Amino acid sequence: MDEDPQPVLGSTLEFMRMLWALAHGMQSRSKRMEADLGVTGPQRLVLRILGRSPNVSAGSLARAMFVHPSTLTGVLRRLESRGLLERKKDRRDGRRALLVLTPQGKKLDALHAGSVEAAVRRTMSRLDKDELEMARKVLSMLTEELARTDR
Repeated sequence: MDEDPQPVLGSTLEFMRMLWALAHGMQSRSKRMEADLGVTGPQRLVLRILGRSPNVSAGSLARAMFVHPSTLTGVLRRLESRGLLERKKDRRDGRRALLVLTPQGKKLDALHAGSVEAAVRRTMSRLDKDELEMARKVLSMLTEELARTDR
């Protein structure tokens, strides 16, 4: 018996369908990462960012990840409770805490074959510079549009 034909969606709905598939794929890989590496995709992104930019505040990290600070609070709390990162007082402003990786966190700040990052790296290696720039531009514009509150 033949499969049901795919509905004709048009370019906007087709693009949205692909974005949902991407989000689902990232969620699925994140769950596998938690089982294999002990951290989720968002947790690993925090570790990778802090590995490159230690001594940043939680607010700066949230802006870099395009998430609300309250969204990041739980991720940071879990990483801190597992001994992967720690908060240090800012020497210039004692009211602020800066985030740094612990030696244990630094061990997870490395390339891992089963991570979302590895899949992104493999995909990016198959694109030329202009294709990567166009993809970055589309994703950036869509991110900005979704963040708008006036529509």
